[in-house]
Amino acid sequence: MLPEIVEAVREVQLPLLAVLLALGAVAKTTTGAARSGLAVLLTERLRRPVTVASGALEAVLAVGLVGFAGALGAAARAGTAALFAASVVVLLLARRRDPEAGCGCFGGLSRAPIGWRTLTRAGLLAVAALATLGLDATGWSAVTGFTVTHGAVLGVELAVLAVLSPELRELAARLTSTEPCELRPAPQRRTMARLRSSDVWRTNRTVMLGTEPQDVWRHGCWRFLRYDGMRHGRRVDVVFAVRIGGRGRTAVRAALVDRESGIVSASFGAVTRRELPGPPRKLPRPRVAAKRDDAVRDPEREARALRAARAAGEPVTPASAPDDRWQPR
Repeated sequence: MLPEIVEAVREVQLPLLAVLLALGAVAKTTTGAARSGLAVLLTERLRRPVTVASGALEAVLAVGLVGFAGALGAAARAGTAALFAASVVVLLLARRRDPEAGCGCFGGLSRAPIGWRTLTRAGLLAVAALATLGLDATGWSAVTGFTVTHGAVLGVELAVLAVLSPELRELAARLTSTEPCELRPAPQRRTMARLRSSDVWRTNRTVMLGTEPQDVWRHGCWRFLRYDGMRHGRRVDVVFAVRIGGRGRTAVRAALVDRESGIVSASFGAVTRRELPGPPRKLPRPRVAAKRDDAVRDPEREARALRAARAAGEPVTPASAPDDRWQPR
């Protein structure tokens, strides 16, 4: 029984480590990932490239743990162990350089200062990767051959990782708190991506003289970007307003402002949240249209309108007559 449990413990580490590495790789593509962990030890110019490169390495190791056995699988497992062991050293150096810096293990979620929990977690993961050396199974075969023993081992290990992971508290705080958009951090890179994927941008692209903004500022829930432009031979300022959050299709507005007079010559973007009705796809037949008109007729209102027209001495035209069959006596 004991050998089966030990074997299950070793096999569970493969998919678990692969998932953690994949999550870390995805998190390192975000903007906040280049502000903590290894980035603290680097210059500003190298932080972003090194962070992305480390995320790419984690993605490669995750694939190796799941899909390869033999020499390639052993290389992926040894590389994972070396990565987590090196991360312990890096975290110690980062904490010494900046005691308030996060580990950066999962991007912007890893904001808590590096403490004994984060260091212990990295050390245990390094040991877990070493325990997989020599296994014939791959991460995928461990998933397909999942048993009750594997589930029990995985549950215990997830509980230990939950205790050692400050990121879970950060994630819970984000999900339970409703931060107003006025205070919500919004990377300019995300604003630019939303702007350039909008119809408002494509509509005004021919007016603009460049693709880089001359001024960028934020007011409340909106970020404004000003571009130089030329319209009908006159210099204009093309001012875009991009909402922080909200629906993508209604989050971009634009205004063309004449530079000399300061008059807004054109504006673009949604001004209402209501869906505007479109044209009918097919007109009804005359008989169907007549039945619909009869259904909405109000004889009393028509009679009052007719009496009012007679009293005023106005001639009754076919347009004002309540019924085409009516003839004045």
